[in-house]
Amino acid sequence: MNGIILNSLAGREKLLGPFREHNEQLTSAWKHWQLKLDEHKIAWLLFDCEDSDVNVLSQAVLEELDEIVMTLQVDKPAALVIRSAKQSNFCVGADIKEFGQLDSVEAAHEKLEAAHGIANRLADLPFTTVAIVHGHCFGGGLELALCCDYRIGVTGSRYGFPEILLGLHPGLGGTARSLALLNPVDAMTLMLTGKNLRDKQAKRQGLIDALVPERHLENALAAAIEGKLSHKKHGLTFKLLNSAPARKLLAKKMRQQAQKKAPPQHYPAPNQLIDLWLTHGSDTQAMLHAEIDSFCQLLVSDTSRNLVRVFFLQENLKKQAKTGTSITPAQHVHVIGAGAMGGDIAGWCALQGLTVTLFDMKAEIIGKAVARTAKLCDKKHLSPAEKRAVLDRLIPDLTHSGARHADIVIEAVPEKIEIKRQVYSQVEPLLKDGAILATNTSSIPLDDLQQELQDPSRLVGLHFFNPVSQMQLLEIVRHSKLSDITYHTALAFAGQIKRLPTPVTGTPGFLVNRALTPYLLEAMVLMDEGVAPETIDRAAEKFGMPMGPVELADIVGLDICMGVAEMLNAGLEQPMPAVPQWLTDKVEKGDVGKKSGKGLYVWEKGKAKKLANVASGPDNLTDRLLLPMLNTCMACLREGVIDDADLLDGAMIFGTGFAPFRGGPMHYSQSRGYMAIKAELETLAEQHGERYTPDAGWSTEVQ
Repeated sequence: MNGIILNSLAGREKLLGPFREHNEQLTSAWKHWQLKLDEHKIAWLLFDCEDSDVNVLSQAVLEELDEIVMTLQVDKPAALVIRSAKQSNFCVGADIKEFGQLDSVEAAHEKLEAAHGIANRLADLPFTTVAIVHGHCFGGGLELALCCDYRIGVTGSRYGFPEILLGLHPGLGGTARSLALLNPVDAMTLMLTGKNLRDKQAKRQGLIDALVPERHLENALAAAIEGKLSHKKHGLTFKLLNSAPARKLLAKKMRQQAQKKAPPQHYPAPNQLIDLWLTHGSDTQAMLHAEIDSFCQLLVSDTSRNLVRVFFLQENLKKQAKTGTSITPAQHVHVIGAGAMGGDIAGWCALQGLTVTLFDMKAEIIGKAVARTAKLCDKKHLSPAEKRAVLDRLIPDLTHSGARHADIVIEAVPEKIEIKRQVYSQVEPLLKDGAILATNTSSIPLDDLQQELQDPSRLVGLHFFNPVSQMQLLEIVRHSKLSDITYHTALAFAGQIKRLPTPVTGTPGFLVNRALTPYLLEAMVLMDEGVAPETIDRAAEKFGMPMGPVELADIVGLDICMGVAEMLNAGLEQPMPAVPQWLTDKVEKGDVGKKSGKGLYVWEKGKAKKLANVASGPDNLTDRLLLPMLNTCMACLREGVIDDADLLDGAMIFGTGFAPFRGGPMHYSQSRGYMAIKAELETLAEQHGERYTPDAGWSTEVQ
């Protein structure tokens, strides 16, 4: 077969140019699709979303697709091949911006029924349909591919249903079609976790029917059109797992697993998805209808609205890396200090393709950092060759020789200003022209750190969060003598290593630690009053935090928490609770939390030992914990520590895990009412002290 394979990596423009020219008249009515009938009467449908780097399924895209499908129903080709013109993706999913335009279940139902009609007409075409998938194929894009008879994956493609991360489940037939195609446990896992499948996993599970490099596409396509490409066969296991008794048992286990990360009172989507499968099993038609009702209910829920908001907050943070200034990407990073933070920063940078020299005075500490990086490579499922390449890029350095060649030098030594200044005096003379010096300090004002530098304009804060490989936020900390080029280089570097840059001023604690510290200290005060740590943590988790403040303090390290508290109390006028003496005694004994095996909890095998039955706390326990954090967030916003409420909400969600389904601390405050929060703070101040005094920002003028 000599049909044209569109979007070939080699000669791509050579193919697409004649394609567009030849079909200009045929496709002039469609902005997002191009259609061609080749000499073998095979219809080629090219997905090319107008004015966008990626393909998304918007209302306009679906309406045009419907016109094309109806055209093909009349003038039937021998086969239909759907392919993307975008370099990096097949389709990344639905146009999420349109979700907010649907303000009722009825409005959502009308739109979704129409979209289902289009998908069903595509699925029912009376000739062979094939989706050729390269790059990302997510959400609605995967649902579109599932409407085709065959799916051919190009090497390197990835697949997934991320809807659960938006408080939803697949809504364009994806629930029914994936469960009809895959082992139900595989299909439900894909939808319940929102995780991506790599190309080989997708082939193994049967999500795609062939996986080939681009140069072999023509043969795979010929096999599909000629009926020689076989689907993965359903065996007895498939039937057994879809039986009513098995569904009942598996559904129970799925609920238990989902509840660990997504309590149903806050995140209803997992349970509703499980209900769909439990009720309808492999009855595709029944599930297609039920999917519409379930999706529409979820779409207008507060949880989904707020999780969609979180998606756009994340996109807003990503945009901070696009500075509009021409910045040469960093090639070489020199990290000073191979401890828990510095070693993991170095490992993460090496994983992102940079050459990294890692300095420490002790070779064994560097060795431990390299070992942690090796484990991270395994966790990321890198091949042996990929792992070797990462470790080759991570170069031990006992003499600071790498500092002379580095584009960015990151200091991650202990949180003592004297130690940091000593490091700067050693390394600053080694820096090449244009290199920047970054500090990973978590709380020290940069105006204090830069005072003895010869060129303070090249110093910037890059405050990573622990664990580095999981926490996406990266605070970009400014100071009075920071140059524009250093600042923009830091922002671009954050994007280069796939972190979310958040610009903040260099005041004590910056944003995240300043807002988090009163929350953690209030937990200590409550313990001092006799409230059980388990009770405190349970109240925070019930609110929606990923873990309670007591457990979090142990994970961060009680010594670090105390150090930050001392720094904030020395540098800020806003009062904070005094650290209880018993906590000071614990730290002096070395009981500093998880890393020592004992802190506020006893830790065994990486988990805190908690009592199951403890007394309930005071009625206002949740407010006593959360309102000091909200009050500090308002103070940071009013003082200009961060530029706006959306950036603040994004930073607190991705830096502290603040309950995502509530949309961020300032969004939650607005929903609850600024004046209501101010009144409650005033009441708490009367009862428990001036640390609860409302910030001036809660006044009606800021609403």
